[in-house]
Amino acid sequence: MSSLISENDLKHETDIVWLEDVSTLEYVRQSLDRLPTRSGKPAYHRDGRMVGYAVLSTTAKASRASGTFRRRVFWLLPHDRDTAPHGLYAGSAPAEAIDPLTLAPTVKGRKTERSEGGPPSSAMQELGITLPL
Repeated sequence: MSSLISENDLKHETDIVWLEDVSTLEYVRQSLDRLPTRSGKPAYHRDGRMVGYAVLSTTAKASRASGTFRRRVFWLLPHDRDTAPHGLYAGSAPAEAIDPLTLAPTVKGRKTERSEGGPPSSAMQELGITLPL
């Protein structure tokens, strides 16, 4: 989902609140959720756990249609690399995953070799493709 998040979606962010030490997490999933408030810990309705969320400035306007605010939420599922290091994402990452160390208020974050599970493959090296994407 990170590729679907635009700079405009993030322009009212003032802070990212981390609920865990993200320096030990190789990636987090990010999504843009519709939430009833600009700040405070949002309710979490997915499997897994929320690891952080964005706080918006008082200049952020609620949607006229729904009365909600678009805020980023950062989360992990039970089968992600932090809890299943040899599982599905041992050497890759989900599409919406980004390296949490590249995140800041108003900054989307990006994939890195760390978030993708290690150094680039030989095919990537041969094609001259490097991360971040």
